[in-house]
Amino acid sequence: MTTRERTILDEQINRFGFWSAVVFIASLAISLFLPLDVPGGYGAEHADRVAWLNANQGVFILGWSNQIVAMLSLSGVFFGVAWHIGTKNPLRAILSAMVVLVSVVAFIIPKFIAIWTIPQLAAVVATGAVGANMADQLLVLLNVSIPFSLYTSFDYLGFWLYAVFGLLVAGPLYNDDISSKVAAVTFGVVGVAFHGVLAALLLGALETADIEGAFMTVFALLLIFVVAMLLRFRRGLHRNDKVAHHDD
Repeated sequence: MTTRERTILDEQINRFGFWSAVVFIASLAISLFLPLDVPGGYGAEHADRVAWLNANQGVFILGWSNQIVAMLSLSGVFFGVAWHIGTKNPLRAILSAMVVLVSVVAFIIPKFIAIWTIPQLAAVVATGAVGANMADQLLVLLNVSIPFSLYTSFDYLGFWLYAVFGLLVAGPLYNDDISSKVAAVTFGVVGVAFHGVLAALLLGALETADIEGAFMTVFALLLIFVVAMLLRFRRGLHRNDKVAHHDD
């Protein structure tokens, strides 16, 4: 690969990473106004959830569609990070990219189920149509708020893969510029903290009712990481522009 080809590819990836970060932040803001489950979530009665899903099918589907956008855009940021650490540690870059790909699979399954399956199950249960008994059982298994449901198990698998990604990239990402340092330290903390909370859960030191709050508090730090990488990608674009002008 020539220097110019490398510069062009760097520019494309920086632009992709920058706009992925922008889309993620926008989708995160939108998610504040879109419900993902019945009010009360974890403690809500099953009958109340069925009624709520039927009455709010549109916003439920919209909310989870927005979650897919958020997940894919965050994955775009991660791929940009994997590219940036490639010059420092190619092996970690390859491994981290593979982890991101697997996390996309882990996350897309439950989110597609939320859009496609859950509304249909709720409608069948409410109307008592053919298959209502099976639909009722499946709706319990696919509860989007209970931490130990089949649905949320996929989500937490995806979050664990994010934590592994953070541990893989934190060292190589740490660089001279402030934004890279902030991104590296933040994601490194997320990776360590997630596994610490996971250990507390497995050892019985964390109650089931506290799982969501504990893990979501850890991953709230990802917003700092995304903002730092947005600045890093933007600076990369400006640097590539200068190189292109110099070559001309």
